[in-house]
Order: sequence, then structure tokens, then C-alpha cells
Amino acid sequence: MALSLGKELMKLHLISLGCDKNLVDSERLLSKYIDLGYEITDDEYEADVIIINTCAFIHDAKEESIETILDMARLKEEGNLKKLIVTGCLSERYKDEFSKELPEVDEIIPLKEISDSLEKRILSTPGHFAHLKIAEGCNKNCTYCVIPKIRGPYRSFPMESILNEAKALATRGVKELILVAQETTLYGIDLYKKKSLHILLQELSKIDGIEWIRIMYCYPEEIYDELINEIKSNPKVCHYLDMPIQHISDNILKKMGRRTTKKELIERISNLKKEIPDITLRTSLICGFPGETEEDHKELLSFIEDIKFDRLGAFTYSAEEDTVAYDMDDQVDEKIKKRYKREIMSLQKKIITAKNKALKGETIKCFIEGNLADTDTYVGRTYKDAPDIDGLIFINSKRTLVTGDFVSVRVTGAKDYDLLGEEI
Repeated sequence: MALSLGKELMKLHLISLGCDKNLVDSERLLSKYIDLGYEITDDEYEADVIIINTCAFIHDAKEESIETILDMARLKEEGNLKKLIVTGCLSERYKDEFSKELPEVDEIIPLKEISDSLEKRILSTPGHFAHLKIAEGCNKNCTYCVIPKIRGPYRSFPMESILNEAKALATRGVKELILVAQETTLYGIDLYKKKSLHILLQELSKIDGIEWIRIMYCYPEEIYDELINEIKSNPKVCHYLDMPIQHISDNILKKMGRRTTKKELIERISNLKKEIPDITLRTSLICGFPGETEEDHKELLSFIEDIKFDRLGAFTYSAEEDTVAYDMDDQVDEKIKKRYKREIMSLQKKIITAKNKALKGETIKCFIEGNLADTDTYVGRTYKDAPDIDGLIFINSKRTLVTGDFVSVRVTGAKDYDLLGEEI
């Protein structure tokens, strides 16, 4: 592993691409290098060593990773760079081709050396929130996804290790934990022979200093009654659930290898709203999967109109080699994929605009993220919003607020995906 580098290379710059799970791996890498005596620098031009944690989930992510590698490699001539190291999903997926196709890379860190470890981290988030990875890998084998082949089968991290990491984060000022994994809902199924996410939530909520716990990446078919009850009854668990469904047409769900039907998804969503009336539901959709017809697309649009998700992201289908869907017939034209996505996001914008306008006059607890320079306006998030992917609330206050504060805010208006408010 690259950690054996000599100490004459003292300045390290790390670039983390892709998802928040990748970011956790990057933060652990930073900690290891600091322990070896390296100085972390934000300036790639002064770095002796650059590590790039790559992504390979879809075509655009692969392109970004390769472009970043080539861009940083030029610093061997233009900067101080002596060693370029790569890790992450791209180098894991194409490890046999890497040295031939990208000779600019000096060393590759195997993914397993960092992804399966629970060690101390150097936070790259602002410090008042942190992602907490609770498992690695996936067993679902959806026909469009290469992640199980890259990151292996599902494996939960021991609860004691997760709690120790969470306690360490809390002592450093973290107030919001964002639980991530390829799938969080199955947590514990391998180690404890039963789904144990609700138990983990109970234990995390006992940690002093932690005020919000947010759950991401919940597969709808794995959401279970004890989990719903814990979200409902535990005051530290945000009434927020990230539940990627990918589509609603039974035809497309079957071709995707998903383990739900339209009827089951509607029942699951209805039950969540019944049990937790103020729950915020986020989902993700794939546009233009092989064989998706205009009828399938219109069915999805109608479903979105009926359900009115609070948060929604849509992505055009990316054909990935080594997946079942890659060789499927009826691949959808790129222009049609983009139109499907555009129509879905246009509809969602109308939905969220109406939802946000309906919040006017309500009082809501907000988490302060920072402020707009030279103004009395602060930037915050509600429980409805995960950092970086959801909206913000812009808050007027006559007193000085500090990043990480929780304040009560009256909503005064809305602008598209964001809210306006004033502290009360």
C-alpha cells in the first residue's frame, strides 16, 4: 500500500470523487497519511503526493475520474508532484487495464484496504455534520449496477465499532450523523442474523452531542416495522427517508432486477405517510432504461404527480459493461433519455415549489450552515434537507448565529427548491 512512501514526500493533496461513501473512505486515508507525518494541502501545485479516490458508477463518473487523473498528472511537470496514487471504484473495476491505459499513475491502493476499515478520520465536511458508513458492499445485483462486482457482497460493520466512531465524532463537535451504505436497511442481517438498523439508531441516539440522525439509501422492500417505529418515536431520528425506487412500471422494475412491484411501492409509501405524517421522502429515478416506452414514462410521471415526493433526483440510464442491462435489446436513444429526465425534473420542480410555498407561516427547527458575507442572512437546513443534495433555507436574524447552531425559524417564503425565513 502507498502508506510505505518515504517521509521525504511531505505534502499530500487528496481529491475525492463520487458519493458520500467514497468521501468517508477518503477521510480515513487522510488520517492515515497524517499519522505518517504528511502535511495535508489544499493546493495541488505544492503537493508532493496526490491521491485521487475515483468513482465508476456511471459513464460520466468514469470520465470525470479519468480526466482528473490526467489533469493532476501534468503537475509532475508544472508543480511539485512526485507521486500520483489512485484508489476507489475506477481503479478497482479496471485494475488489470490501469497500468497499461494510464501509465501516469504510480501506485494503486486496493479498495478493500480502506473500505472495510473503521478508523479515525479527518473530516472534510464542515465539522457539525458527518457521514457514518455502517456497511460495505451489496447483494442486490440490480441489472444496471456494477457496484456488487466492485465492492463485493454486503457486510455490516460491527455495532460497537460504529458507536465508537460516532462517539469520537460527537466529541469533535458533530451534531448530525448521516447514515450511509450501499443499503442501510439491511444493517446487521449478516452479523446479527436479523435487521438491526433500529437497534443501531437506539444506541446512536444515546450519544451526548448528537441531535440529528439521518438515514440514506433505504431499499423500499427492506423497510420493516421496527425501523418505522424507531423513526416515528425517536426524537433524534429525522423524519426523513432516502428511498431510491428507480421506476414504478412493473415492466421496467422487473427488467431492472428490482425486488418490488408498483403495488408494493404504493403500499410502502402510503404506510410511511400514515405512520409518520410529517415524513420527508426522497427518491431517485433512472430515465431511459432499456425497453422503457412512452407508456412506461407516462406511468412514472403520473405516479410522481400522485405521490408528490418531497425530494427527487433523476438520472439518465448509463449502459455499464459487466452488467446484465448492458446487453439488453431496445436500448433507448440518448435524446429520449434526456427528454424523460427533463420532463420528470420539470414536474418535480412544480411539486416542490408548491410544497415550499405551503410552508409559509410555519415554524421549523433549522441547522445553521453559515452566513452570506456582510449580511444578516444565514444559510441553514431543515430536517427535510440532507447536505449537498437537498435545498437550503435562508434565514434573517438580528443576532449572531454560529455554524452548527439549532434555531427556530418562521418560514416567510420560498424560491424554487429553497426556503426563506426569519429566526423567532
